[in-house]
Amino acid sequence: MCKALIVLAEGFEEIETVTPIDILRRAGITLLVTGLSNNIVKGSRGVNIVTETTLDKAPNDFDACILPGGMPGAENLSRSEALRSRVLNMHAHGKVIAAICAAPALVLAPWGILKGKKATCFEGMEELFDSSVNFEKKDVVVDGNVITSRGAGTALDFSLALVESLKDKTTADTIARKTLYRT
Repeated sequence: MCKALIVLAEGFEEIETVTPIDILRRAGITLLVTGLSNNIVKGSRGVNIVTETTLDKAPNDFDACILPGGMPGAENLSRSEALRSRVLNMHAHGKVIAAICAAPALVLAPWGILKGKKATCFEGMEELFDSSVNFEKKDVVVDGNVITSRGAGTALDFSLALVESLKDKTTADTIARKTLYRT
């Protein structure tokens, strides 16, 4: 069974959070919604999400870690040493690391996850990538076990890429058709 973790920090982008939660659950992927430090986390547009647990109480047996963007959500994620340690350990073990919007530039790049990888991020944030990151101006970029995406408008493509990576293309295509995203 495939298991994923999504980590929310104060100021997360709502669309980049709820879309992967919905799509991964439609795919039958077990997803734990986790707050960085609280069980009620306020998004950048004022929407509160009640999480199932906090990062410190979450188990360590996940196949993927998903990091929404949003401001100051991505900045808050980047400041967490506990999250940094978990993500680096998962990456070292070949687990899927996925980030969208500002999170690739503010979280993954500084932590070395994008070194030598192709990646994308929110418009203009690529200026924060060092020369070891191969920026691609695409909606979603998959490079090995790392998945990055540009922002709220690409959240469905991002989520479907996660399903394809964690399950298979057939499941992703079926969900795209059933949600009338792709007919």
